[in-house]
Parts: sequence; C-alpha cells; structure tokens
Amino acid sequence: MALTREFKDTVMTLCRDPDYRKSLLLEALESYLEGDIAVGNAMLRDYLNGTQAFEEIANSLEMKESSLRRMVSSTGNATAKNLFRLFKSCQEREGIHSADEFLRYVA
Repeated sequence: MALTREFKDTVMTLCRDPDYRKSLLLEALESYLEGDIAVGNAMLRDYLNGTQAFEEIANSLEMKESSLRRMVSSTGNATAKNLFRLFKSCQEREGIHSADEFLRYVA
C-alpha cells in the first residue's frame, strides 16, 4: 500500500522533535528484537526519510545511498553487522552515546 503525502508530511513534522526521533529508533529496535523485520525496516525508513538523513547515514556507513534504501525497504534483509552499524550511526546523529541513555526513551 502506498503512503499518502499527508502521512509523509506528518512523519516529517513529527521528526522535528528529538524525543520523537529517539522513540522511533527505539521502537524500530524493539520490532527487530520481536522478529518483526518489516515493521523495524518501516520505522527506520520513516526515521531516515523524516530526518532527511539517508545520504548522511549512507556516507557514515561508507555505502551507497541506494544500498541503504534497499537495506530498509519492505523486503530488505540487512546483515546484523550492517543493522547495528546503522543503529549506531543514527544514535550518534541523535547525540545518544550509551545504551542506558538510549533506553531512557522507553515509555
């Protein structure tokens, strides 16, 4: 199902809030840990689109932006190594430097 422009605009607006961005990353991680890869990928995609960070994160991971987009696509199947590198890059972008700091955003 295609996303509506309204939904995309809503995500972009919500991603202006640092707490929302951090919570989105945490929810993505929880989805992966629960085995729901498609939802985890969708949340990471929302984060990267909402923050307009695809290019920046791809550069930090030393990969092509198109490869990163495929990695978090609905059929993406990232290796654990790449997935954790992606999370580390996103956390650093958000100023999160430890797991304890990251987990403070648990509701």
